[in-house]
Amino acid sequence: MRRREQYWVIVVAVLWLVGVIAQPHAQNRVGQINVGGTPSVSDAEAAAPVPRLADGHVDLTGPWLGGGSNGDLERDGGLKPGELPLLPWARELRDRRKPEAEPFTACLPMGVPRSTVYPWKFAMSYTSKGLTHIYVLHETGDAGAHRVVFMDGRAHPPDLLPTWFGHSTGRWEGDSLVIDTVGYNDRFWFDSRGTPHTEQLHTVERYTRINYGRLTNDFLLDDPGAFSRPVNLKFMARLLRPDLKTGGDLMEFICLEGNEYGAAADFIPGTGVQNK
Repeated sequence: MRRREQYWVIVVAVLWLVGVIAQPHAQNRVGQINVGGTPSVSDAEAAAPVPRLADGHVDLTGPWLGGGSNGDLERDGGLKPGELPLLPWARELRDRRKPEAEPFTACLPMGVPRSTVYPWKFAMSYTSKGLTHIYVLHETGDAGAHRVVFMDGRAHPPDLLPTWFGHSTGRWEGDSLVIDTVGYNDRFWFDSRGTPHTEQLHTVERYTRINYGRLTNDFLLDDPGAFSRPVNLKFMARLLRPDLKTGGDLMEFICLEGNEYGAAADFIPGTGVQNK
């Protein structure tokens, strides 16, 4: 088959696949994207040694697939049914939420730790002083949103405007990257089941590359507004295969539908940054 014919066969196949896996939950909304077929390195390849960066730290860049929860935070985090310590109001809210009300299907951000279930990577930013920022980039329709992790030793500001990804500071503990985040808004769902949280949410993620192809995320969830106690969850990410035609990297995915700057988070631009 000539190259031109091969190209159009691929285009038609991709368009058909998108139509199958991205069916809308409701009018004017996108659907959940199925990434189950995204190829990652095999178990044999994953067992290779952990690579390191020039500064001696473990290379966590990726890109990775997985490491969070999409369908059910309780199940995906390693808990048994009913073990997630939701307060009564939060459990009742989760149980009455409907798929058509899912914020992500209206092109809104997925939040933490949900955004890492789709292909994602760490992007390291260096200056003459060393590593100063880590950006978490992900292949989902969050209108180009990315997450910033400050690695320069700063503390969380005392009065944060609640945001989708909160305010994150990071540090190295041995070969693990620890990310501490506060300042979340309460608008994203932890999973498509509708597990809620409040603006009191505080998360601590501990990322450890256990071999060449696998990355663990030991996740501490602390939200006294919605949970009776802190809870520890664990997720596993898999390294994308590097021999893909796209280079084993992230692909472009755009989701912008009827949203305006500020409207999704219910604030008016130009009115200040204080949450008062």
